[in-house]
Amino acid sequence: MAKSYSFLLKFIRTKFKILSKVSKQATAKEAFALFCTPLARITHDPLNLLNAESLSFEMNGTIIKGFRWQKGGAPKVLLIHGFSSSVANFHHFAELLSGLQYEVLGFDAPGHGISGGKQLNAVVYADMIKKIIREYGPIENFISHSFGGLAVCLALEEQPQSASTKIVLIAPATETTTAINSAFKMIQIADQKVRQEFDKLIMNISGKNTEWYSIKRALKNVRAKVLWLHDKDDNVTPLSDAQAAYDELNDPALQFIITKGLGHRRIYRDPGIIKTVCSFLTEGDTCSSMKEIT
Repeated sequence: MAKSYSFLLKFIRTKFKILSKVSKQATAKEAFALFCTPLARITHDPLNLLNAESLSFEMNGTIIKGFRWQKGGAPKVLLIHGFSSSVANFHHFAELLSGLQYEVLGFDAPGHGISGGKQLNAVVYADMIKKIIREYGPIENFISHSFGGLAVCLALEEQPQSASTKIVLIAPATETTTAINSAFKMIQIADQKVRQEFDKLIMNISGKNTEWYSIKRALKNVRAKVLWLHDKDDNVTPLSDAQAAYDELNDPALQFIITKGLGHRRIYRDPGIIKTVCSFLTEGDTCSSMKEIT
């Protein structure tokens, strides 16, 4: 697997190096397509999704598939996975919260898991979340990871929230500019003209500049209680962006917890984190005596 990934990365770097000498605009378009395309799909383990009801709906010609646990429970919580992930990775939250009589919903984004499509961007993901709220809401609780954190913040700033709305951000993709910088560094595109064309493409597609796609900006328009969990050793979504957002927002409704040694992916599987999230949603010690899931 490591060898195949290394070969793929080398091929991509060579491709962009050659293409950038021919056309900056074409290079930017190819880079954007790559930025929106998961490298692999996470397949579901049926054992992880026991007692789940299958759901689906259509969005812009794409079939979105997902699951519901404990139909009719209250309140409702929506699980929102990250890029190149799947809602199946969050089955432990579904098991715990449905056991507490929450109705739990989770869907694979376009290009992910068992949903249709091949690509995903922040606008599409936010639109998907808004459609889920319309179709299955009202939804008061949201648990998100990585890219899903940005998507839910973009979605909720355009939705009314109640006093009981709660958002959990686990290692969220805080600033899109940082994510693009990291991607360009990884595929070794150093040409600033290509980057300018890339930003111009985002503006042409969405009507918003790259900096607009920011959790720090979006949360200023969201009225909810927020639990933000981030690890010092996260090498995908840097803590520095998260810390800067927390400092600028200075919101008493935002609880910020920094962990150590969990990285970007282990953090949402950690038993202590799961219990912290559960306690935040239940506003008490409801989860304190629950068995930890490993």
